[in-house]
Amino acid sequence: MENRKGEKRVKRKTSLSGVLAGIMLAVLLAAGCARQTETSGIKAEQTETAGIKAEQTETAEIKARPVEMVTAGNGVSAAKSVGRENGGSQREPSGFVLLADAVPDVIQEIRYYSTYNFVGERIDGYEEPCAILTKEAASALKEVSDEVKAMGYRLKVYDAYRPQAAVDHFARWAEDEGDTRMKAYFYPEVDKSRLFDQGYIGRKSGHSRGSTVDLTLFDMKTGKEVDMGGTFDYFGQRSHPDYQGDLTAEQAGNRKRLRKVMMDHGFRPLSTEWWHFTLEGEPYPNTYFTFPVSSSLGMAE
Repeated sequence: MENRKGEKRVKRKTSLSGVLAGIMLAVLLAAGCARQTETSGIKAEQTETAGIKAEQTETAEIKARPVEMVTAGNGVSAAKSVGRENGGSQREPSGFVLLADAVPDVIQEIRYYSTYNFVGERIDGYEEPCAILTKEAASALKEVSDEVKAMGYRLKVYDAYRPQAAVDHFARWAEDEGDTRMKAYFYPEVDKSRLFDQGYIGRKSGHSRGSTVDLTLFDMKTGKEVDMGGTFDYFGQRSHPDYQGDLTAEQAGNRKRLRKVMMDHGFRPLSTEWWHFTLEGEPYPNTYFTFPVSSSLGMAE
């Protein structure tokens, strides 16, 4: 009888030892997983930081039109979810809207979807003739639209968000010095071999950040564009907003009117293009998007 009791005590001890051993093993495994998770988190954070630094370095090295030079910003929140693709930055366009939805009074003539532009053909990345902007830029532009409408005008947009594929297309065209089919219309005073040097063409564009728009005023009484004394995308001094030259008082006044109403609603003008404006405090100052210009906003990708 005593032997049986002893055997039971031994079994209980053995069983208890097994339980304790199992608990200790579970604790050790959990600690190991925690360390691995922590290490993975550190590695992920280091990778993300390296990506942000690369994005900032790329931004600092950009050579674009003089007025489109990217200023250093924190760029962290935008860079976190950006992936690399074809040398540009890709981000799901959830922060963008179709201008036709956000600002229904706007007239759109998307030049880079057509052949009437300085290249002379439809530009890569423009799948549909629609204008796209960040939600913030579109909201500010709606205020501009409401104000000019009360003055008897509507906004006419030539371009807004521009994918990196389009910028690359411009660069390839500029490198082909033999293609001058549109020179007489857009750059008669400029030697095509100097387009990069003089800043008319660059490897990056502020338009790809999504908060820049090219536009003019449309007179609702005459049913025509307002006379600005120069055409959209003309490469030359005449396109500078403060160009004096042979502008009439009316033409100079029209430029000032457009400039003032845009600045009053938070847009920054460009010193070399009377039609070009960028939202102050743009949401993605260091991010260059690649999704195409399409009414689907790239969601099918």
